[in-house]
Amino acid sequence: MAYNPHSSSTNLLGTLDGQITADDESAAEEGRAGRPPAPPSSSTHLQPPSARGSVPVQGVGSTDGEGNIFTQSAHPVALFFLFFFRCAAIATYLLCGFFSSSYVFSTVLVVVLLSLDFWTVRNVSGRVLVGLRFWNQVDDDGTSFWVFESRSPSQPSNAVDSKMFWIAMYAFPGAWILLLFVGILKFNLSFLPIVMLALVFNVTNTVGYTYADRDAKRRWATGMAAHGMLGQMGGIGGSVVSGIASSAFGRFFG
Repeated sequence: MAYNPHSSSTNLLGTLDGQITADDESAAEEGRAGRPPAPPSSSTHLQPPSARGSVPVQGVGSTDGEGNIFTQSAHPVALFFLFFFRCAAIATYLLCGFFSSSYVFSTVLVVVLLSLDFWTVRNVSGRVLVGLRFWNQVDDDGTSFWVFESRSPSQPSNAVDSKMFWIAMYAFPGAWILLLFVGILKFNLSFLPIVMLALVFNVTNTVGYTYADRDAKRRWATGMAAHGMLGQMGGIGGSVVSGIASSAFGRFFG
């Protein structure tokens, strides 16, 4: 068979097209002449077996902070100190005996933490987190009553702030009640006054804010002024709070 270089070159380029790169571009163009263009090749990307059929799950293992309470809070600093002083008081009451044998030091430290918590909740946490405030007022004739204030409904509280505030209001008094029963069962009577003082501080704020919340809902539901004085429900709440505080402080402080 006679060797035909042009025919062989054309056949080779036709069969080995895309596998061998021609040294001379002009020769490659000459070989491709007269032949219809090849259809564009579609590349197939294979996924690893672990990724086939998998459905992305949002929120699992994410590090964007969506599940962080303090990220969702509108006032993270106030929310932090709401729990910090309360947790620190309970932790000091439970663990201070392991680090110090001084009863006076332990008592003073717990009382200081309880006082800081009482002041913070009364003056900062309630006003900032849920828009509530209450205080005691004395008239010229000596009559003592409680005044409740609330934020306008047009400025609702953050859902996370409100939820965590009320959890703290009811969870920590329950924890101190549990510690009271534990101290009684263990006959640890020397620390019972500290537990009673903690209950006085915590329950006073809890009852006060509970009635402040009820008073705010009642006043705004009936269209009363935002800064109105104590109503019928407020008077009941004020008498309850005043009775608890006065009797407790009178029992333990004279």
